[in-house]
Amino acid sequence: MNYFESLEEILLTSNPKEKFKKFEFFYEKFLNKSLNLDLDYEPKPLDEPSYINLMKIVLPKEVRTRKYFDTNEGKGSLLHTIAHIEYSAIDLALDAAFRFKNLPDDYYKDWLEVASDEIRHFLMIEKIMKKVGYKYGDFEVHTNLFEAMKKTNTLVERMAIVPRYLEANGLDQNPKIMKKLDSNPDEINKEILKVLNIILEEEIDHVFKGDKWFRFACEKENLDVENTYLELIEKYYPGSTEGKKPDMNFEARKKAGFSCNELKRLANKKNCF
Repeated sequence: MNYFESLEEILLTSNPKEKFKKFEFFYEKFLNKSLNLDLDYEPKPLDEPSYINLMKIVLPKEVRTRKYFDTNEGKGSLLHTIAHIEYSAIDLALDAAFRFKNLPDDYYKDWLEVASDEIRHFLMIEKIMKKVGYKYGDFEVHTNLFEAMKKTNTLVERMAIVPRYLEANGLDQNPKIMKKLDSNPDEINKEILKVLNIILEEEIDHVFKGDKWFRFACEKENLDVENTYLELIEKYYPGSTEGKKPDMNFEARKKAGFSCNELKRLANKKNCF
């Protein structure tokens, strides 16, 4: 069983249940060290997200946002947004473990572990979503995370932009959603809060893994970590390094590997707490 060929097949599988079943079989083989790493395998270009036929895809500005979670539709919309982030994160982790070759074994172990976590997150969210009468695919979505994956073809760029920028931004947003849910603590919202707490703690570890391999890639290419990171996020998301950011989750970001000096530069503040 070839590692890269099998992982590519899983990545391109669109049906979630089928994707997860294939991954479970593959992951067990990986942990048992019974896969063949054929380094000559050439990956196919990834032009479309695996979920393209599952739901309506629109521009980010066209995605309807619901500010209140006191109705089943509001809860369903929130849960679908989170589920889509988690589903996209599954593919991002799979692609990270598939796209880049000749790296230490721990690199592949880390990103397959992340993929396993993201599948579990998705399933927890999907379970609650079904309780309020919705399923994955019932709401429109955008492809921002997929576009970031498609554009970042070097390890330095991928680790900077995906885990260290986009997923780190999730560390900032999660507590705000939790606070809003906590203001209306019905039974479903309590369930969502419980899952979001799990996701927040585990996403810190995912960003930490991104931080570790970003630093590894920078060292390999003799690049300054802090300056390279700021240059890359400004390259991909112009203006993102400007202005103060009062909602930045400094505590979570520190746990995930960000230095105090880096956080001050990112948030345009004089301190990092």
